[in-house]
Amino acid sequence: MLQAITVQIQGMTCATCSNRIEKGLKEQQGIEKATVNLALEQATINFDPNEVSAAEVVRNIQKTGYEVVQESVGFIVVGMTCANCAQQIEKTLNKMPGVIEATVNLAMEQATVNYFPTTVTPTDMIERIKGIGYELVEPEENTTKARDYRAEAIKKQKVVFLTSAILSLPLLWTMVTHFSWTSFIWMPDFFMNPWFQLILATPVQFVIGSQFYVGAYKALRNKSANMDVLVALGTSAAYFYSVYTIFKHLDMIGTAHLPLYFETSAVLITLILLGKLFEAKAKGHSSDAIKKLMGLQAKSALVKREGKLIDVPMADIRLKDIVVVKPGEKIPVDGIVRTGDSAVDESMLTGESMPVSKQVGDAVIGATLNKNGALEIEATKIGKETTLAQIIKVVEEAQGSKAPIQRMADVISGVFVPIVVGIALATFLIWYFGVAPGDFAGALEKFIAVLVIACPCALGLATPTSIMAGSGRAAEFGILFKGGEYLEATQKLEVIVVDKTGTVTNGKPVLTDVITTEGVTREQLLMLAIALEQKSEHPLADAIVKGAVSEGVSLSEPETFTAIPGSGISGIVNGENVSIGTRQLMEQSGIDVTLYEERLITFETQGKTAMLVAVNQKIAGIIAVADTIKPTSKEAVTALHRMGLKVVMLTGDNQRIADYIASQVGIDEVFAGVLPAEKAQVIDQLKAKGQHVAMVGDGVNDAPALATADIGIAMGTGADIAIEAADVTIIKGDLMKIVDAIAMSRHTMRNIKQNLFFALAYNVVGIPIAAVGLLAPWVAGAAMALSSVSVVLNALRLQRVKLKR
Repeated sequence: MLQAITVQIQGMTCATCSNRIEKGLKEQQGIEKATVNLALEQATINFDPNEVSAAEVVRNIQKTGYEVVQESVGFIVVGMTCANCAQQIEKTLNKMPGVIEATVNLAMEQATVNYFPTTVTPTDMIERIKGIGYELVEPEENTTKARDYRAEAIKKQKVVFLTSAILSLPLLWTMVTHFSWTSFIWMPDFFMNPWFQLILATPVQFVIGSQFYVGAYKALRNKSANMDVLVALGTSAAYFYSVYTIFKHLDMIGTAHLPLYFETSAVLITLILLGKLFEAKAKGHSSDAIKKLMGLQAKSALVKREGKLIDVPMADIRLKDIVVVKPGEKIPVDGIVRTGDSAVDESMLTGESMPVSKQVGDAVIGATLNKNGALEIEATKIGKETTLAQIIKVVEEAQGSKAPIQRMADVISGVFVPIVVGIALATFLIWYFGVAPGDFAGALEKFIAVLVIACPCALGLATPTSIMAGSGRAAEFGILFKGGEYLEATQKLEVIVVDKTGTVTNGKPVLTDVITTEGVTREQLLMLAIALEQKSEHPLADAIVKGAVSEGVSLSEPETFTAIPGSGISGIVNGENVSIGTRQLMEQSGIDVTLYEERLITFETQGKTAMLVAVNQKIAGIIAVADTIKPTSKEAVTALHRMGLKVVMLTGDNQRIADYIASQVGIDEVFAGVLPAEKAQVIDQLKAKGQHVAMVGDGVNDAPALATADIGIAMGTGADIAIEAADVTIIKGDLMKIVDAIAMSRHTMRNIKQNLFFALAYNVVGIPIAAVGLLAPWVAGAAMALSSVSVVLNALRLQRVKLKR
């Protein structure tokens, strides 16, 4: 059946654009019809969802160079009980016209949907899911409703469990006293009365246990099966067999002990409810990282307005407001220091344990702690735009995403319940007709035990709980994974490609050497140089100007100025014709540099960038600057080597400078003289060798290379970093954080594999044990309840992983 969608397209300027998009769509397999309307900036597309997905349609349009307007919405999902429920909701959403991709996270009880707003709305999604028996709670501007809903749900679960426990306890008492080693326990005679047991078991079965019947009905109505089907089948078998026995042997009541199983059905339901309660509490802890981040936000701020200091709620702070922050207070917003100096503790966001010095002109991050000096800060980012808000958004999206490894669990969960029901029926038949012919009660016990020990929930929780805990823990150390797929892919990396400037080095070059020729003083040379350099935007120019000014050299205005890309600058200063730049610039101007070649090579082998200064066509001197290596770069490269990774450095500098820097930190391979546009080509070369490659850059200048790499890692310093620029974002500009990111990825994937192994092994071992009669039904139920809790608790161990701050 064909689907029809209408999408909004950005970037079309003429009929050629619309024709190009239309042609590209019509050529794609699975698209039956495509019409692009230039005036409305829309495309109407009819396609076969069995041959092509909405996501592939989007990629088709993007490949032609245009953007498709798409939106994302998050919902709280009410009514899920196991992995099959999550799968059913996910499949239903993905089949809706206009939905690009939908993912449902069982652990977080959330759904995230990317969609075309011109075709489908969140209200449509809510109605569609309501039709299959579940509820999507309307999205909110914040997660308060989600937290309130979960807290309320846990309260209800407690009440339901306690009620069930009170009703089931007398029934459990009758079961316990059956054992020879517990025969000394006193038990009231009326506890054994069948009518008394029926009165206690019935509300447990049909009132408290109604959630299992409702869940089973929803699943079967949607032609699937879930854990509720197993519980409903198992407990119903025990309950109705007991009712049948009572009415069959009415004449024996009070004179003989009847083989009743009311305690089995009631205790099973109670134990499963207990397991769900533990599971809900444990899952709540897996989102502790989000709660911690939200708790960092200041509640109000002291703002200067109309000459007065007023206390303003966070929601009322405006851009360019001057915020006053006293020692010991939280900085409420991202901004620039306008008055004062202090040390700021940024550990809660960047993982940096040492306070960072802040002076006038420095950027500060909201939610960090002002240590010892009063500051006046101009607000530059407020509300959703602050660094903290962006971090919370990225972590929430990561925790709600799926890792590729979960696909295996999804496939198994899809066929799990029907297989278990088949095994249970086979077990009953083998026992009733083969092992113990005619023993209906014994065969029924084995049937129930097989049904209730099987647990698809542990399988469904194995991956998402670990992703939640792992990504949350990483965020506490200033490492942001954009999604579960990137958290998984990071542990596969074999090559780390780093940009030199700002990654290996500090990115803040300083003036190191000034060599003058005969008749030229140091001050004269610097005065001529900085007159031109002050007009240049190159970072090396800033280093020369700052260094000269610090020596007391005065600035003067040049009469003319010309920038020569890739070579240097030239102009007229005080009537003198001045050129500053490379050998190539001098040679192109007909200036002989032979006498200075040896000195240039010496500087370059020391990792310094040397620039020749010519005055009136004669060399007047050499100015050298150097970018200092970050103190942790060597330690980080050594740690990466210990982890079995190769480290490659890219730089636009010449080979000698690059080799010097590489030798100082132990880098394996260097690509020098690489222009920004060529970095992506180097990444492609490395990937062509079959290696998994990460590119580490600033997230802005390295965008093509970051996008080309298997994993793009953006590094920056606090508010300067573009958080959404890459697959992984490091808030602090420290290479050791790359080591931590890989370590966290490996810890998380190891934890996921442990969970999956346990969930599979539990079922593979537990079901046969139950089938051969070694487990009573109530023991099988307890084991099933504990299996999910065990998986969640194992995932929570990730919250204690130690990383280097």
